[in-house]
Amino acid sequence: PACYLRKMGFRDCLRSCFLGFFEYETPKVMVVKNRTLGVIYRGVHLLVTTYFIWYVFISQKAYQESETRPESSVYTKMKGTALLGDMVQDMVEYVRPSEGGDVISTILRREVTHDQQQGVCAEHYSVPKANCTSDSDCKAGEVNFDGNGPGTGRCIPYYNHTFKTCEIKSWCPIEEFAAVRESALVEAINFTVFIKNTIHFPKFKVLRGNIKPNKARYLGRCTYNEVTDPYCPIFRLGYIAEQAREKFSELCRTGGVIGVFINWKCDFDIDPSNCVPTYAFRRLDLRKNLPSSGYNYRFAKYYRRNGKEFRTLIKAFGIRLDVIVHGHAGKFSIIPTIINMVTALTSVGICSVICDWILLTFIDKNEVYSERKFDEVSEESPPPTLTEFTLTSYGSTHSDLSEGVAL
Repeated sequence: PACYLRKMGFRDCLRSCFLGFFEYETPKVMVVKNRTLGVIYRGVHLLVTTYFIWYVFISQKAYQESETRPESSVYTKMKGTALLGDMVQDMVEYVRPSEGGDVISTILRREVTHDQQQGVCAEHYSVPKANCTSDSDCKAGEVNFDGNGPGTGRCIPYYNHTFKTCEIKSWCPIEEFAAVRESALVEAINFTVFIKNTIHFPKFKVLRGNIKPNKARYLGRCTYNEVTDPYCPIFRLGYIAEQAREKFSELCRTGGVIGVFINWKCDFDIDPSNCVPTYAFRRLDLRKNLPSSGYNYRFAKYYRRNGKEFRTLIKAFGIRLDVIVHGHAGKFSIIPTIINMVTALTSVGICSVICDWILLTFIDKNEVYSERKFDEVSEESPPPTLTEFTLTSYGSTHSDLSEGVAL
């Protein structure tokens, strides 16, 4: 029972709340013959039932025990040859790293600075505070982190130009002045990448791979096709760029990072051999006119001439492939099945809650239904008088109210 401090004393209020805590409430069945309310009830009931049957049990397979963090290994290898000028480029020249792994890259274009050696030379004019007119404009030992080396304190002509910049200690000549841009390796569009993936689901003790055993000859003459060759994980670079919605010519110019997503979605209620991975490709690096967009890196080849050490500096632009493996497996288990079935049966009760709220809030304007829905019975209550009203209320817990019938 409700407790109102304005009408009752504080002690009586506490006593009423304490006794009310030990009261028992039981649902009372009451049939309300209201077509609008009936349509709402059956509609909500249909939505709840459809949600659990179609989405929870069929789509999400809530009756299964699942594993989402499998163990995985990846091995990659690239093949192909191309002609760059008069030189034949093979995998030793353009693949980094050569041993393969979950990351592999290929060089599509190079900017080469030949015959660099340790010495002093002019700093590039685009470096802040590099331009000068006299030695007083340059500080000895000053290091500019945007530059190519520490200054010597001298102001010298910028190579064969009339203006001057500060002198530095570095590998000379500097890259910005002497780099030679080579043409792109357009034939790389037909290079192939072999991606071998093995995945282990320890909870279910299942080991799967993306190639079938004893298929060496088959792998030597196939390329991946989702329908005809799902067990041939050999991809053309042109196919990868196309699937990632990128222009190969643009990748040759700036380079880029592409993610290769291997998705394993396995249902071990059927034969595990039906578990075949799917592949997706997506550009990972930002490329919206940013100064750092694309993918490039530098490396050098060192040699000696006349007792002096030289190097050839190479700035490489290319495609880097990041192989990312996702795995999800499920198998029937009685525990999640029981839990989700109980949840489904319990959720059906929301239909009655919604309809009771609509009934008592919007339909029951004259409190006809609320008088029948809520009864209070105690052991001290006198015997009910034998009238039509009391017989209907106490003779059965099932009341039948028709719309528009006066009580």
